[in-house]
Amino acid sequence: MRSGAIVVGVDGSDGALSAARWAAAVAARFETSLHIVHALPTIGHNVTDTVAAMRAAVMSYQRDSAETILSGAEQAVRSQHPELEVTTLSTDSPVADVLVQLSKTARMVVVGNQEVSAAGALLLGSTTLAVTTRATCPVVAWRGPNVVPTDQPVVVGVDGTPSSIAALETAFEFAERFNSKLQAVRSWSVPLPAVAARMPFLVDWDALETAEWAQVTDDVDRYNQRFPRVSASCYVERSKPAVALMDRSKADGAQLLVVGSYGKNVLASAILGSTALNLLQHATIPVMVCRPHQ
Repeated sequence: MRSGAIVVGVDGSDGALSAARWAAAVAARFETSLHIVHALPTIGHNVTDTVAAMRAAVMSYQRDSAETILSGAEQAVRSQHPELEVTTLSTDSPVADVLVQLSKTARMVVVGNQEVSAAGALLLGSTTLAVTTRATCPVVAWRGPNVVPTDQPVVVGVDGTPSSIAALETAFEFAERFNSKLQAVRSWSVPLPAVAARMPFLVDWDALETAEWAQVTDDVDRYNQRFPRVSASCYVERSKPAVALMDRSKADGAQLLVVGSYGKNVLASAILGSTALNLLQHATIPVMVCRPHQ
């Protein structure tokens, strides 16, 4: 994981304040600073004049409330981490653009997050989706009951691609910092050629599963050597990646899901139905989305 501050966006909501507390705990454990940002909502697509007027009113209110929102968040995190270096920023720029720009030097970006629907993302725009698909550092969509990280397991999706390798490395470092176990999950619900689908007895399923195990254990062992204090386990599941990851996280009470992403923009991610998007839609714990190392 790169160096730099932990950046968190706040908008005055309870979810954003909880995300700021979570981000502060991460910053303290990673021995870095926290940068709290308040910016205007991403405008998205104005469907009607009424929607445009409502958004204008919200933007005016948030502009007037920016100082109160920032000071409230800063006081909340300082009460728990008085030694933490905290800076704040208020800007009239769209929040997604600001967070994406800051991601170029940040260690991590954290956003308070409710469920993201594909339809909502397409029609109205979603800060969470916009940031996760454009940021250059890991992005955490915070949700759930824990306002601070715990020692519960970290679950990471691994498929051998550059983005999943970046996710694996980041997950190992997070697990080490919080003395957590790491659970690496590899899914192999890959569509088979037509002939194999018609005649499944021709497929050597045991050989396929052995190959999957070899790949995931090789990837995990390589990073476990760098992070030897982390207790890591591997799982190979015959199900879709998002389902396998959520099932594993629920089975062992995970605190964080980590996954790679290939999405280049909101439209592509929504239409392709990526694993990251599915987790953002359905997971009940924080989701960290990682991009391949630049």
